[in-house]
Amino acid sequence: MAETVLLVDDEREIVAFMRDALEDEGYRVLCAYGGEQALELLSRKPDVVVLDVMMPGMDGYELCAAIREEASCPILFVSARRSEEDRVLGLMAGGDDYLVKPFGLREFKTRIYAHLRREKRDRAASDRFLRFGRLAIDGKGREVRLGETEVPLTAREFDILLLLALHPSQAFAREDIYERIWGLEADGDSATVTEHVKKIRAKLSAADAACNPIATVWGVGYKWQA
Repeated sequence: MAETVLLVDDEREIVAFMRDALEDEGYRVLCAYGGEQALELLSRKPDVVVLDVMMPGMDGYELCAAIREEASCPILFVSARRSEEDRVLGLMAGGDDYLVKPFGLREFKTRIYAHLRREKRDRAASDRFLRFGRLAIDGKGREVRLGETEVPLTAREFDILLLLALHPSQAFAREDIYERIWGLEADGDSATVTEHVKKIRAKLSAADAACNPIATVWGVGYKWQA
């Protein structure tokens, strides 16, 4: 099945240029010309997002942060802004790469391919179906169920749960979890991990009050205890 690329840029000629190049390589391409339209297309589960920085309304950095709340796929910025500060802002917002306009088609397609190849390697490790009593975690489908009840987790909540479940009994420091899930360049701190774990526990408990697989390791962080 062809991978799906979401292109987000308010310049329609540039979108058409990138779309044609990617479709020639066999990719399925979705096109958005602003932030709201891009967020609506996330339901189509793109495998990679290509995102401009300078757009009217919601700019690329704001949009990237919003996408990161819903999806963990690679995000590649393409922008005419070329300073080091712009690159850093893109990475801190949750981006994985930054390509300066104008760019060559060969480099553009190669970067898309490289990010998708890395995603396939990562998925090979996480695309596992894990079961702990009544708790089932579908790594490929990114779903969590307690018996017949689906537990609705955000993208980052799911990533935290899966990380811990794949390494039972291993204690993870909050800082380590933050770096693995948010990235080394993320603009925040490990306190957000605590808040996400609280939400995960609350959602699991709402489905089954006896389900509490995430243990607190005092002075360290968390581990999977199921």
